[in-house]
Amino acid sequence: MNDPNKTPKKDKKPGGQTFLIILVSVLACLLVMGAFSGVFSDSSSRKISYDEFIKMLDDKEVKSVIVTGETLEITPVSDDKYVTMTYYTTKMEDDTALAQRLDRAGVKFSRKSSTFTSGLVEVLVSFVLPLVLFLVFFNVLMNRMNKGGGGVMGVGKSKAKSYVQKSTGVSFKDVAGEDEAKESLQEVVGFLHNPQKYVEIGAKLPKGVLLVGPPGTGKTLLAKAVAGEADVPFFSLSGSEFVEMFVGVGASRVRDLFEEAKKNAPCIIFIDEIDAIGKRRDGGAGSGGNDEREQTLNQLLAEMDGFDSSKGLLILGATNRPEVLDPALLRPGRFDRRVIVDRPDLKGRIAILKVHAKDVSMDDTVDFNEVALATSGAVGSDLANMVNEAAILAVKHGRMAVSQKDLLEAVEVVLVGQEKKDRILSAEERRIVSYHEVGHALLTALQKNTEPVQKITIIPRTMGALGYVMQVPEEEKYLNTKKELEARLVITLGGRAAEEIVFDTVTTGAANDIEQATSLARAMITQYGMSDRFGLMGLATEENKYLGGQAVLNCGDQTATEVDHEVMDLLRKSYDEALELLRGHREAMDKIAELLIERETITGKEFMKIYRECEGIPEPAEPVSSFDEAWEQIKKV
Repeated sequence: MNDPNKTPKKDKKPGGQTFLIILVSVLACLLVMGAFSGVFSDSSSRKISYDEFIKMLDDKEVKSVIVTGETLEITPVSDDKYVTMTYYTTKMEDDTALAQRLDRAGVKFSRKSSTFTSGLVEVLVSFVLPLVLFLVFFNVLMNRMNKGGGGVMGVGKSKAKSYVQKSTGVSFKDVAGEDEAKESLQEVVGFLHNPQKYVEIGAKLPKGVLLVGPPGTGKTLLAKAVAGEADVPFFSLSGSEFVEMFVGVGASRVRDLFEEAKKNAPCIIFIDEIDAIGKRRDGGAGSGGNDEREQTLNQLLAEMDGFDSSKGLLILGATNRPEVLDPALLRPGRFDRRVIVDRPDLKGRIAILKVHAKDVSMDDTVDFNEVALATSGAVGSDLANMVNEAAILAVKHGRMAVSQKDLLEAVEVVLVGQEKKDRILSAEERRIVSYHEVGHALLTALQKNTEPVQKITIIPRTMGALGYVMQVPEEEKYLNTKKELEARLVITLGGRAAEEIVFDTVTTGAANDIEQATSLARAMITQYGMSDRFGLMGLATEENKYLGGQAVLNCGDQTATEVDHEVMDLLRKSYDEALELLRGHREAMDKIAELLIERETITGKEFMKIYRECEGIPEPAEPVSSFDEAWEQIKKV
C-alpha cells in the first residue's frame, strides 16, 4: 500500500490560466534580452560614423585603434583613468590608406583577425544565452505553479488532509452514546477489513454513507473512528475547501482528490459539511445559479459513478442540513446509506460523560446519572465542555478531584453562563427578580405533570439572565401530553403573573418568557393538532430540523390570522390560570421570596420545605429498607 502521507508528483499541463503565465514569462525574457543586448550599447561603448572618427584623428583625440575585419575599435584619449569610452565604426578605406592616416596622426594601431569563434561567442551572448535563461525561468515558474498537479499556484490541488490510524488514534471505543450509528458503520468496517467475503456472495460496499445530525453529536468523530477501526488511509476535508473564486477549481480539486484516493485504496474520503457543494441545483434556464458550485457538484457525481466500490473506496459525508442536498447526490449508487447521529438519550449521555471523564480525577460524590438528567437535549460536545469546565472549577477551588458540585456548577456555566459578580442589583430590582423566579417555581409545585425544581437563584449570569429556576426531570421523556404542555405554558407565564400581583405593574424581565410561551402555543396549534378549532390540520412545517428548527406556516392569510387569534386566546387562558393559582397561594410566595432575597440562591429541597409548611403538607415518608422500618412508620401514622 502506498504511504498516504506522501503526495505523488504529477506532471500536468498548464490549464486555462496558462496565458497569464506565458505573458509574465515573455516580459521577463524581454527584460533579460534587453539586459544582455545592453552589453554593446551601454554607456561605456558607442558606435560612430567614419567622419566622426576622422575628426577625432584630426583633433588628436584617438589613443589607439584595433582593426577587426571591417570594424574599427577606437580607444580615445581620456583624462579619467577609471572610465574610458570605446567607439566602434565601419572601415571606409583600404588597409594601406588607413595605416598611413593612422601613422600620420601618431596613433598606435594593430590588427585582430575576425574568427568564426569570436562571432559565435557574440551570437551566444546576445541571443542564445537570454533564450536559455528564459526557458529555465519558464520551467521553474511552471513547476512552482503546478507543484503537486494543482494548476496555477496549486489552487486546483486537493486540500484533503491524509491520516492513518496511528495519527488519528480514534476507534469506536472513543465514541459513546451513538450505538445505532456505530452498528451501521460496523458493516462498512467489516467490508474494508475483508472485502472478498462480501464480493463472493455478491454484496457491494455502499459507495457513500451520509452522516446526518445536529452540530456537536460526533459525526466527524465517527468518521475518524471508522478509518481507525479499518486501519486505512483517511482523507478529510470540508465541503467549503472545494470552492474558490476561480471557476473550475472545485471540479479540479474533486478530480485530484479521487485520483489520490484510488492510488491509496482501500481508503476513506470524508467530506464534512457536504451541503456546501451538494446543495440542490436550481431548476429552469437562466436561474442564475452558482456555476462554480454546480460544476463541483457535477464532478463529484461523475467521480462517484466512476469508481469501483469493490476496491474499498468509501465516501463519508456529514451534514446537518440534509433537506437542501441535491436528489442526484442522495440516490442509490451514490450515498446509499444514511446514518442518523442524533442527540443522545439519558443512557447515551451517561456513557459520553464517562468517556470524557476517564482522564479526569473524580471523587466519590460524582453521580453521572444526576448530571445526565440535568442536561436533557445536550450533545456530546456540550457534555465534553461541561466535564472540562468542572475540572477547571475544581482547580480554581483548590481541589485535587472533581466533585458533583463542580459538575452541576459547570452545567450552569455552559447553559446560562458565568455569574456576573460585578452586576449589583438595587434592592427593588432584587425584590422584583425574586418574586419573578418564585412565580415560576411555585407554579411548578402547584400543578401536576411538571418537573421538580432543583434550584432557584437571583444571581445574574453572563448570558443575560438576572435569575432562573433550574428544573431536573425525574426520568427521560420523549413525548409530551397536551396537559403537560398547558402546564408548561402556565409556568412560563408565572413570572409575569407574580410581578403583576405583587407590584401592580409589569417589567421587561418577562420578554424571553413571552417569546417561549408564544412559540410553544403556536406549535401546539399549528403542528401538534392540539387546537379544538383547527383539529388535526397541519398548518406549519419545521425547516432545518437539525439546526434548531423553524416553523413555517403553510396556510392562507386568513387562516394565519385565525391562528394568531387562537394563540392569543391560549396565552390569555394560561396567564389567567397563573394569576389565579398565585393569588390563592400568596403566603407561600411571599415567604419563599423573602428567603431568596436573603440568600440569593436556594435549593429545591429548601423551596419544597417552605411550600409544605405554608400549605400544611406533611413531609413525605423516607424510603425504607426493611419490613420493621415500614411497620414503625405505619404505627407513627
